[in-house]
Amino acid sequence: MSVLNDKKILLGVSGGIAAYKSIVLLRLLKKNGADVQVIFTKSAHDFVTTLTFSTLSGRPVLTNFFEEKDNSKNWNNHVDLAEWADFLLIVPATSSTISKMATGNADNLLIATYMSIKSKVFFAPAMDLDMYKSPATQKNIKTLVKNGDILINPGIGLLASGMSGEGRVEEPDIILDQLINFIKKKLIFNNKTFLITAGPTYEMIDPVRFIGNFSSGKMGFELAKKASNLGGKVYLISGPSSEEVNDKNIIIKRIISADEMFDECSKVFPKADICIMSAAVSDFKPSTKNQHKIKKEKSKKISLELVKNKDILKFLSSKKRKQQKVIGFSLETDNELKNATKKLKNKNLDAIILNSLNDEGAGFNFSTNKISFITSNYVKDFSIKSKKDVAKDILLEIFSL
Repeated sequence: MSVLNDKKILLGVSGGIAAYKSIVLLRLLKKNGADVQVIFTKSAHDFVTTLTFSTLSGRPVLTNFFEEKDNSKNWNNHVDLAEWADFLLIVPATSSTISKMATGNADNLLIATYMSIKSKVFFAPAMDLDMYKSPATQKNIKTLVKNGDILINPGIGLLASGMSGEGRVEEPDIILDQLINFIKKKLIFNNKTFLITAGPTYEMIDPVRFIGNFSSGKMGFELAKKASNLGGKVYLISGPSSEEVNDKNIIIKRIISADEMFDECSKVFPKADICIMSAAVSDFKPSTKNQHKIKKEKSKKISLELVKNKDILKFLSSKKRKQQKVIGFSLETDNELKNATKKLKNKNLDAIILNSLNDEGAGFNFSTNKISFITSNYVKDFSIKSKKDVAKDILLEIFSL
């Protein structure tokens, strides 16, 4: 699977003869699994048509801040576009576009989006030799590079003017390779294998009743997605959950009970480099399971004998190799730090993630979470964030262990 799979890319096309090469680049990006939104400058329409780009991208090409539709104006929000994108590629980047980027002249949708973006920006200059070599252009390019944008150096060859030299936009396959190589360098978990657990477990009382908890599995699924996004191969073992994942780097196994989770974790653990146990595993189960539904008419009162489930986290940690990392979760309601630190020590964990039901927006069935990352050496508290962002924080902390 390509590292571009599911990456969200803005492709900015400015007005130059080299704009036709952006069609090839768009095709290559889509072939590698990227989700691409194209933004034209107004002058780009003079060189290429939107029909080809919208057909290949599966999205309408954007140009203006406002688009007329059904006798009303729809706003193309440049801030939303910037937040959506993982990368912005400006191919070709004309002298005019580069100048506006360098000076902050946000008079079109592309430059306004560029001014708002926090993700990495790549730009591929395309212009005649003298324009490229002019002090003004070179000063602007140096400004962009100094600001952290990545220059895709132009090629040398025959130019539109008939001259030969530096200034022609780089070939699409080379631009693609530069983007892929950049991403690969950022894949901090490349060639690492994860075992991640998620969701609750259900301990059956009879065929229709069970002991369980309110875990949605969302935190574990976000961890799996982010671990894959950072280059890891993920084995995700999930209890009952409505969460879904569609990623070739994530192998998911769905289970019901704690015993089933124990069995699946035991199979995968020997090949895992990093184990993150975020599932809310039931501590107890009924000593026996009734084969038929318990009828309320037979008794006004019933008693359940509960026995302890296997401690999956402690068992796995006792089997870990020297280079393996085992990370647990601790959801607490009182004496939070004390209880989590005790679990960290007793189960021989490399780290434990504490969250408290006393924190608003944390715990079960929220899209947010508030955690503390705890090791034997330090405690690091994080503010409340989306579980997607929490997953990123956790994985970066694990990388630094």
